[in-house]
Amino acid sequence: MRNHRDDERARTILVLLVLASISVISIDAGSGSDSPVDPVRTATGSVVGPVQSGFSAATRPMRDLGDTFTSDETLRDENTALEKENAELRSRLRSAGADTARASELERVNRVAREAGFETVSANVVGYESAQSFGRTVTIDEGTASGITNDMTVLNSDGLVGRVVDASPNNATVLLIIDSDSVVGGRLGSSMELGFLTGDGDLSGDARLSMDALDETAKPEKGDSVVTWGSRKGVPYVAGVPIGEVADVDTDPRNQSSTARVEPYVDFSALDVVTVVVGSGASDDKTEAAGEER
Repeated sequence: MRNHRDDERARTILVLLVLASISVISIDAGSGSDSPVDPVRTATGSVVGPVQSGFSAATRPMRDLGDTFTSDETLRDENTALEKENAELRSRLRSAGADTARASELERVNRVAREAGFETVSANVVGYESAQSFGRTVTIDEGTASGITNDMTVLNSDGLVGRVVDASPNNATVLLIIDSDSVVGGRLGSSMELGFLTGDGDLSGDARLSMDALDETAKPEKGDSVVTWGSRKGVPYVAGVPIGEVADVDTDPRNQSSTARVEPYVDFSALDVVTVVVGSGASDDKTEAAGEER
């Protein structure tokens, strides 16, 4: 237990230390660069300095850790933005080819229509009839709201596609000439002979149209081009639209007749942009008797 005498001794020591400190500070301040305290300061610095350096080195990772978290968050945000941008660029790159091809096809088919003097409506093929139906029709994204009605000619930049068989305000169904129930009046380019073409229902590159000439003695030639026969009002087919080319000819000696197999110009399995002839600028002298029967 501390007594009164011990407390008085402690206070005396404290006063002496304070007075000594004041004396040292006064001497150090008054001595300038020749202060007698310098050796003590130097010795203290040599002992305390390494400790301070070690403490600073030990705590530096902790200070840097906060900066690292901040930098990582920024990098994550930048990485997320870059990944999003890359995904958009990849998507654009994938669709660029189709968009370019579609724009080119649209320009080609419009040019064909302008040169023929047709009043047309462009449309996109948005659906094929299912294979189970055994029908060869496609759906386009334009209809009566755009002036499209039944029995209008449909073509693309390669040639004749088919005719409209059903139309609603915003869609229409097109019977392809490759359908086995389709019959189109055609004309041979070399001899001007007339005949009827029927499809074989095949959508592949092996698809063929069979053409029987009205004149059974007519001799189609391999390589002959075939165009639409046409009708007076261009219904259902306007005249002069390319259909295909004679690939080979079957001759029946008994009946003295020939059947031409015609390779269509149109690739029916890759239809995209088509145009519907809603008005014919062609003069009536370019049309003839009905060239299509069902």
